Amino acid sequence: MTKRLTILTFILILAISAFSGCAKKETEENILKVGATPVPHSEILEFIKPILAAEGITLEIVEFTDYVTPNLALNEGEIDANFFQHVPYMESFMAEHNIELASAGIVHIEPLGLYSVKFTDAASIPKGATIAIPNDPTNEGRSLLLLQANGLIKLKTGTALDATEADVIENPLGLIFKPIDAAQLPRTLEDVDGAVINTNYALEAKLNPVDNAILIEGADSPYANIVTVRPADVENANIQKLMKALQSDEVKNFINEKYNGAVVPVF
Repeated sequence: MTKRLTILTFILILAISAFSGCAKKETEENILKVGATPVPHSEILEFIKPILAAEGITLEIVEFTDYVTPNLALNEGEIDANFFQHVPYMESFMAEHNIELASAGIVHIEPLGLYSVKFTDAASIPKGATIAIPNDPTNEGRSLLLLQANGLIKLKTGTALDATEADVIENPLGLIFKPIDAAQLPRTLEDVDGAVINTNYALEAKLNPVDNAILIEGADSPYANIVTVRPADVENANIQKLMKALQSDEVKNFINEKYNGAVVPVF
């Protein structure tokens, strides 16, 4: 009798352990880790947490303050997705770092802007002015294209996002370009005549591109921010639910009301 009781107890312990293991595994599978820069990406993700919770997914937001670490963390499997970049930047990053990433879908546009604490319009920029621009390949080119679109410089014919200072063929004001890490650009405003700043970093610095930029990309900017994943995860059920939440009417209304045109939904 004692031997039989011991066997039954052992079986019961194994059953409880197996059940606990399954429950733990199920919980882990429903935790979705998404890397994001703080504004507006983390704020948008925070907004959809209850939506995903209703789908049985616990959204864990991992904040990054640069444009390099989120893609490396994604490639290494430390996060399941990230939300901070546009396709041209992702493609440039993949080529430079020899990794494979993929877009799960677009969410919004953040118009790039030229800011200054010294001048209120582009016409007031003097000859020899120093303009700080992002130092990453695609956003440097994007900045130069913005300046060209507003008549401040002229680039070689056919130049696109890969543009650099070497592609400037006309510079009537003799502008001096100062490439700086994108996250540091708002802090340079006191030291330069102007700075081309990505909207996420502008918003963190309490700068609204609609109200404060002296030049700004149009709402038809092609650089829509995407959710980035590893190629094998594009069809992942949790990623699909994440995109459904991000592309919902609730999120569209949230973006329009919170950012007043500084961030534009594109879904």
